[in-house]
Amino acid sequence: MSKIEIGLGSLHINASVIAQGLALEPSLVQAMMRKGEITSLCERGVNEDAGRYRLTFFHKSRRFRLVVDGTGTVIQRSIVDFECPR
Repeated sequence: MSKIEIGLGSLHINASVIAQGLALEPSLVQAMMRKGEITSLCERGVNEDAGRYRLTFFHKSRRFRLVVDGTGTVIQRSIVDFECPR
């Protein structure tokens, strides 16, 4: 998996990483984010989690989460689909 680029006040993640986590085509990610069809949350760690970031992406019933260290290396990855089986 690609590293996350950490800049001054910003994080950059390749659309293909988000697409893989949300089971989408990479070419659709940017437009879907602009339309609000994919939403995200970025949290910065404090205390024992200082230097880490948690990035969470949501699309429909699916949640894709990455935890990265201060160098942008992914240290944890999770995918949850909350859709109820019929």
